[in-house]
Amino acid sequence: MNRIFVNLKRFDVPKDLGGVCPLGQPDEWIEGVIAQCVQLGMGNRDNLQVTFLLPEGLILAALRQLHSYPLEQTRGISIGCQGVYRKNVAKGGNFGAFTTHLPAAAAKNLGCTWTIIGHSEERKDKLELMHRLERWVKDPKLALWAEDVVDQVIGEEVSSALEAGIDVLLCVGESAAQRGDGTFSEQQPRIETVLRQQLACGLQGITELLPGRQVVIGYEPLWAIGPGKTPPGREYIAWVSQIIKEVVLDEYGYDVPVVYGGGLKEENAEMIGGIETINGGLVALTRFTGAIGFEPEGLNAIIRRFMAGRR
Repeated sequence: MNRIFVNLKRFDVPKDLGGVCPLGQPDEWIEGVIAQCVQLGMGNRDNLQVTFLLPEGLILAALRQLHSYPLEQTRGISIGCQGVYRKNVAKGGNFGAFTTHLPAAAAKNLGCTWTIIGHSEERKDKLELMHRLERWVKDPKLALWAEDVVDQVIGEEVSSALEAGIDVLLCVGESAAQRGDGTFSEQQPRIETVLRQQLACGLQGITELLPGRQVVIGYEPLWAIGPGKTPPGREYIAWVSQIIKEVVLDEYGYDVPVVYGGGLKEENAEMIGGIETINGGLVALTRFTGAIGFEPEGLNAIIRRFMAGRR
């Protein structure tokens, strides 16, 4: 199965308020996006699953629009959220005193079937909090613990989602500092160490949770994300995705799908589609010049190029 994830970040906020939604009513915008994607046939293509990962405010409108079409036109489109809290509501237990957080039970009840966890922006936020604590208490040991603590919290979020019946796109990837200098062959042991740590914490306990659920790994090379950055080439992505598959298969007996999370674009989609150990990609925007944005036609073009690479 080829898997395309679409992470629509601040499309719940109109442009005049600082977001990127081109309409004043974001719910109308997402309804139009879903309608166009269905009309373009994204929901009934063999061997293709398209999952929209949405801010909480857009989820219900997207689901209403999706469910207004016959199932045969939408079977390949899913709606998910952009993260769940590490703790969850429990019947007869905590009813949900998790103000500002989205428990997995709430996401499931909304109708989400997927969530993204461990995205680079989420990891950055959690690391910033750890580093603030480090500066405050002036304990250099905290610098060594920060990455471990964040990885462990990410793993708790994965478990919470799976236990609630939500499938997970878990993002992993190395920073420039973690990769270090030198040739690619010199960097490889350092990259593998980072990935093994993130996977070990992110997938802790999944053996009991996986039957009936799905986990996909999104590889995000943090050093390559952002304007003016040079993305990794075919050899780099192929090696990393192979390492991820081998680690997860060896440790958990799970043949995990791996998608490229550093930004699937029309320019790189065919190359990435041609990598045997890659099963899809993560899309955020489709237009990067002028008024940046997302358009279903652009997504369709990316999918076409990716599928051309698969052939």
